Amino acid sequence: MRSMETGKHFKTVALIGRYNTPGVREPLLELAACIAKRGFEVVFEAETALGVGSTEYPALTPVEIGERADVAVVLGGDGTMLGIGRQLAPYNTPLIGINHGRLGFITDIPIIEGSFEREERTLLEARIIRGGQPIYAALALNDVVVNRSGFSGMVELRVRVDGHFMYNQRSDGLIVATPTGSTAYALSSQGPILHPQMKGFVLVPISPHSLSNRPIVLPEDSHCSIQVVGGRDVNVNFDMQSFTAVELGDIIEVQRSRYTVPFLHPVGYSYFATLRNKMHWNEHPSHEDDLV
Repeated sequence: MRSMETGKHFKTVALIGRYNTPGVREPLLELAACIAKRGFEVVFEAETALGVGSTEYPALTPVEIGERADVAVVLGGDGTMLGIGRQLAPYNTPLIGINHGRLGFITDIPIIEGSFEREERTLLEARIIRGGQPIYAALALNDVVVNRSGFSGMVELRVRVDGHFMYNQRSDGLIVATPTGSTAYALSSQGPILHPQMKGFVLVPISPHSLSNRPIVLPEDSHCSIQVVGGRDVNVNFDMQSFTAVELGDIIEVQRSRYTVPFLHPVGYSYFATLRNKMHWNEHPSHEDDLV
């Protein structure tokens, strides 16, 4: 859900950046100085501080940021945002995303001074069950993906929803995506785009053997069970960052997490404007195309 909030003043602002990105050191330090000048306490995520060589501000672990910071400003790409979003979700720490190269807008950003639109994004929680016992668990902001390795054959998956058998699927894998993740890997596999205010999630087959296996959107309270019943070298990926190899008979259980990730946007933010830019819907046909 989205809501407009005004008048709230944050006190402690955490800075997180992909410190190994070329040219990011100076923007991060400039950003810190700009925020501190406005009277906020600035803290750095520990690895970010180490990477940029900052000793002027306290360096905190993600857990310490969750316990102490009022808001986290993330300078970097999707991977950086996904990683810190999962770690800070239990603390309900809101995130402000700044794409590297667009630092200039921080000079007049009203968000940290209390004027913003808040949007809660869905998280998935998943666990791997082997022999009736959980062996691995993780959160995902984008998706949970069960797939084969690049050189093995198709994988066969038995899918149940809320305890009801759905189908046996032979494919290259299956994506379970949040609305946020519906414009990532799921979209490239012909999945639908889900508006981020939706609370459900979508199952998207990857190159299914049968064309009758289609994407399906599930309600927010659904419980999805995916059992590996055939195939070799099968992996489970959580936001494409953490992964583990699974065995035949393993079950991957996925459901909506009780946690959400709060994102803060400038007042007047438009999801559709962001989507147009990402999907290049703002590109107009040339005059020659009009004549075809």
